[in-house]
Amino acid sequence: MGRCSTRKNKNVYQLSRERAGLTRSQASDLMEGVTADRIEKIESERSRPHADEVLLMARAYENSSLCNYFCTHECPIGERNVPEVSYKHLSQIILEILSSLNKAEKEKDRLVEITADSWISEEEYDDFLSIKNELTEISSAVEALKLWADQRLTRSDFVRDSK
Repeated sequence: MGRCSTRKNKNVYQLSRERAGLTRSQASDLMEGVTADRIEKIESERSRPHADEVLLMARAYENSSLCNYFCTHECPIGERNVPEVSYKHLSQIILEILSSLNKAEKEKDRLVEITADSWISEEEYDDFLSIKNELTEISSAVEALKLWADQRLTRSDFVRDSK
């Protein structure tokens, strides 16, 4: 294995590659069309990664959170529209989902009242925004569950022999 970088302030891409135990050359071999020089430019922040490169890195490094990081930090559309998802323990994620679903269940009838006439009045606006925020919390919790599953279910130490 190659030398480990001593550079301070490593970015998320370099940290992820190093956690995967890969040199830039080894990572390049796993990512068709991405050279070791290109990886070095991304890691040293002399160049921003392209979305397709991040997809390849996420697969090669077995770290799907790189995709969320890219969308929330590197993509101008994602920065405004994609919630940042952080890794949490499964029990915490499930409790957040259940809590959000319970709140949404209580608001379901109000949402029907508000939208039945296809118009949101000034009196309904605050309630509608509150319900929208609850739905966003559900969406964020679901994304956290997907991240947890992607991280845990793709790791080689969880793959069982099918004999």
